Amino acid sequence: MQTPITILAIAGSLRAASLNTALLRAIARLAPAPFDIRIYPGLGELPLFNPDLDADSLPAVTGLRDAILAADVLLLASPEYAHGVSGPMKNALDWMVGNESFIDKPLVLLNASPRATHAQAALRETVRTMSARLIDEACISLPLLGSGLDAEGIAADPALRRAILDMLQCIRSFS
Repeated sequence: MQTPITILAIAGSLRAASLNTALLRAIARLAPAPFDIRIYPGLGELPLFNPDLDADSLPAVTGLRDAILAADVLLLASPEYAHGVSGPMKNALDWMVGNESFIDKPLVLLNASPRATHAQAALRETVRTMSARLIDEACISLPLLGSGLDAEGIAADPALRRAILDMLQCIRSFS
């Protein structure tokens, strides 16, 4: 029996119709054993980052930290806003800087819009600064912007399905 690979997937958008969330849901649908994909639901519950607050006394912050620590791998999928990382994603990352959750944590960056290069570069720099281990060969950009696809459509598209399964295989090989 294969050891499960627990993946915490975090979408950097709070939109109900987020392409990044749809991508993570498609990955969860397609992931074969031994993957256990957990989509983090609490990004919008995090308070605005304030270093004067005691992170250990904030349940939303400790919940995210504990979920990251429990995961074998992180998947981050964030939109780009004004050439930068989305506010909710940056806020979550800022809360994690002061703890050990990202240190040596295998991490994959997903991009639902290949033209969104600035946010991906910024995320790459931020997670490296936080000492995460990027699985570069698994980081992918998929042309979802304007596609009209939801999670089911992404999972059903042969080219997108292949890219997702290849990404998961890279993670399995890395783990």
